[in-house]
Amino acid sequence: MIPVAKATVRRDAGLYGYERALTRLGLAPVAGADEAGRGACAGPLVVAAAVLRDGRRGEVPDLADSKLLTPPVRERVYEVVVARAAAWSVIVVPAEEVDRRGLHVTNIEAMRRALARLELTPGYVLTDGFPVAGLGVPGLAMWKGDQMVACIAAASVIAKVTRDRIMTDMHDRWPGYDFATHKGYVTPEHQQALSRYGPSPVHRRSYANVARVMGENGPVVLEETG
Repeated sequence: MIPVAKATVRRDAGLYGYERALTRLGLAPVAGADEAGRGACAGPLVVAAAVLRDGRRGEVPDLADSKLLTPPVRERVYEVVVARAAAWSVIVVPAEEVDRRGLHVTNIEAMRRALARLELTPGYVLTDGFPVAGLGVPGLAMWKGDQMVACIAAASVIAKVTRDRIMTDMHDRWPGYDFATHKGYVTPEHQQALSRYGPSPVHRRSYANVARVMGENGPVVLEETG
């Protein structure tokens, strides 16, 4: 069992157990925040926040951590989440800002921005992995929160689908890197493209594998198409 505020939530309480417990304590609305693209070496970092409606109105069929869903199911769940959520927001942080400010600082600040952009002021905030200070409301950082809490899972789906769509658009502009397949994460095929063409404008130059290629090849960039 895990303590939340002054309540204890059983581990078998289900995906909506935390929101229900916090709502009983008068801490609603409960917001969740999560990111997509933290481990990618190309493309933006995308952070989303979500507040689900109380009761059955806020339940989303097949909702789960976005990484556990197939792309077609994830797209379908996304449409239901944005339709049923009481509030949601998304922040897109370009690669150059990640390089300039650092990944962790950027991640935390983007979570803060996403939560501040919600149309509802949260009474309690649940974040995946990392605590976010300075929100003005109580909160809890949860390890693997996207697998345990509905509002975090909803935020993870929003962030992932938003980012995947962006990476597909980037594939159309720089097709040689095949962003539509690996979404900017490091794969053998992605690394081969990096070695052949050098980094594109949307690669994160602060990442070791990208910096290494720049050192070997110089600032070669595959031309944008379209």
